[in-house]
Amino acid sequence: MDLNLGDRAKALEQLGVEPAAHAAMVSLVRDVLPEHEAGLLIGARRWPLLAARMQQLGDGQGQKVLGAHLARLGTDTSWKQGPASALVGRLVEQTHHALTAPPGPVSRVRGVSPGAARSRSTTTSGGAAPGQPAPAEAAVPAHRQAASRVKGTGRAR
Repeated sequence: MDLNLGDRAKALEQLGVEPAAHAAMVSLVRDVLPEHEAGLLIGARRWPLLAARMQQLGDGQGQKVLGAHLARLGTDTSWKQGPASALVGRLVEQTHHALTAPPGPVSRVRGVSPGAARSRSTTTSGGAAPGQPAPAEAAVPAHRQAASRVKGTGRAR
């Protein structure tokens, strides 16, 4: 199947999202999110993929369970944090997480950006000491370093 997310109607059809179910999903999202954010999410390029997941969840477990999953967007508002230019991406990611994580308390464990992880790390980096120039080569983990041969090992000639 060649899915083209640029053609929303065709993508929804290819993913088997029924028009009545789609209208119900749009209504659910508008109930959970503020008007502006709901519009951004529904208008997102990846919306057909989320709609297909919502329909799958609703068909398998019922609309009430689907509503409970989507309600996480209102309780875990971490998608609001960050630059406005990346809001749609955060909304799509958070919605995907809300739809795929099992019901229950919201888990804060998610993909963490490497910069954020480094900024909160308590370990020292393997880089240069303060006041020293940075190493010219990137650090390579020991298990990835090329091993040199020891003289006298291997085949004798």
